[in-house]
Amino acid sequence: MARSIDRRSFLAHGAAAAAGVVAAGGAGDLLFSGGEAGAKTNGPGRNGVSTQTPKKGGKLVFGVDAEEQGFNTTTARFDEVGIMYARTVFDPLTIILPNGGWAPYLAQSVVPNADYTAWTITVRPNVVFHDGTPCNGAALMANFEAHLHSLLTGPVIQPLVDSFTQTGPLSVTWNLKQAWVPFPYYLAGGIGSQIAFVMAPSMINAPNGGTNNPVGTGPFKFGSWVPNDHFTAKAWSGYWRKGYPYLSQITYKPIPDSDARSEALQSGTIDLMVTDTPQSIVLYRGKSQWSYIDDSGPVVGEPDMNCVQLNLAVAPFNNPMVRLACAKAVSASAYARIIDIGVNPVSTGLFVPGTPYYSKTTLPTYDPTGAKRLISQVQQQTGKPVSFALGTTNSPSAIRAATYIQQAYQNAGMKVTQTVVQQNEYIDNALDGKFQAYTWRQFGAVNPDLNYIFWSTTTYNANGLSINMARNNDPRVEAALQIGRTSTSSAARVAAYQQVNEYFAQDLPYLWGDRATWAVIGKPNVQNFNNPTTPAGQKALGMIGGAIYPTQIWIS
Repeated sequence: MARSIDRRSFLAHGAAAAAGVVAAGGAGDLLFSGGEAGAKTNGPGRNGVSTQTPKKGGKLVFGVDAEEQGFNTTTARFDEVGIMYARTVFDPLTIILPNGGWAPYLAQSVVPNADYTAWTITVRPNVVFHDGTPCNGAALMANFEAHLHSLLTGPVIQPLVDSFTQTGPLSVTWNLKQAWVPFPYYLAGGIGSQIAFVMAPSMINAPNGGTNNPVGTGPFKFGSWVPNDHFTAKAWSGYWRKGYPYLSQITYKPIPDSDARSEALQSGTIDLMVTDTPQSIVLYRGKSQWSYIDDSGPVVGEPDMNCVQLNLAVAPFNNPMVRLACAKAVSASAYARIIDIGVNPVSTGLFVPGTPYYSKTTLPTYDPTGAKRLISQVQQQTGKPVSFALGTTNSPSAIRAATYIQQAYQNAGMKVTQTVVQQNEYIDNALDGKFQAYTWRQFGAVNPDLNYIFWSTTTYNANGLSINMARNNDPRVEAALQIGRTSTSSAARVAAYQQVNEYFAQDLPYLWGDRATWAVIGKPNVQNFNNPTTPAGQKALGMIGGAIYPTQIWIS
């Protein structure tokens, strides 16, 4: 469907419109019920995990699917490519574990007060930025203040933050307006949580916030960046994690076309690539001449979901009977088989089996006869046909998916026109309410609270800018989200997000199709790309939504 719509995309629009504990665990962690998140791979030796002795040196070229707009974490709109750029020159304060917990990374500790209305972050001692200045409490304070006043990241944290206080030479305390139990997940540096990455004060104070010349504490030091051509960084000899990185140089090469990216890998132009295109995935999955991983198995939190997002504030989708008819009109299993060639598992909600949040819901099942009956009833009640525009982006795969869905709706008696919209306008239209139904992909997150802003009634606006883009104004959802954010009981938080999933099955703001699958594929000599570790040597979670860590990669 449409390219992923994420927190950074929303925040970019907002900017334009505005002009743990020491060890992992604690109330903030909901552990993956299967023990560890799973992935499909090409087997031992081809799974991005190596037990061999790493070899220092070597240059890697990584083909990625998009370009970032810069490196300043208060202004750059990080998608999975931006996250990898950031992990190259910066370090996150925390890192996610395979069981869904978290551990300190650049932070030595992340500690709440008794009621989770304050969190104290202490960075590791003797860490310096690439410019030789100390990464300390003052630097941390400068970063947090910059985020608080940012038009990009400020809207996420301003409603929650009362103040920041530097509480020690290496420490800053977040004083909050309410309890925020999942806070450490925002420090792990996933999409929408770029507050995790710590910039040098010299970068923050540079013209344009140093967005073209990043200065961090990360494993690689900035070399060069030619937008839409390449970003190159070189190993930093002063990295605080002794012995890392293994590569001497890494270059990211944006190749937006998935076929061209695949051809570049096969020709040797690149060594590693990321993709979310089923037609590319089937070329490499199960082929032992390639190293391969994907996230089609159980995941921590929730994966990106393909769906149709409805605007519940406008006709015809302010009528629940029409939403129900649309839900019954499309076979998700047929969609996954025909459109995504069986690569993407069918979706029945926000969560997938194996995560603690998953539960069965009352989501309507495929019933084309029932869909026709409902549309007939609506037409009798209103005296006019059910008609609307189904929007999609301009990629061939998105148009193909939208055409399939359009036909299913028309088979149920609806009059549906298809509109093709440019990606940047697409996001703006959704936020401004200038749509009826859009093909959509969203919600990948290691913790559901990271999606709070999209589901909350506090971000709902029937007319005008609404971060709750589906405009689902259900107070039951908000009550459950607040439990998920504030409760110190893991069981209560699990139950709350299961309730959210059920309420969506009843309200139908999103009509689920299948879940997106991300894959990272490389030459067999590219070692260990899916095997990050914590500073304590503990195994960390590998690829998340297409993003990997470069620190531990080496070339055999």
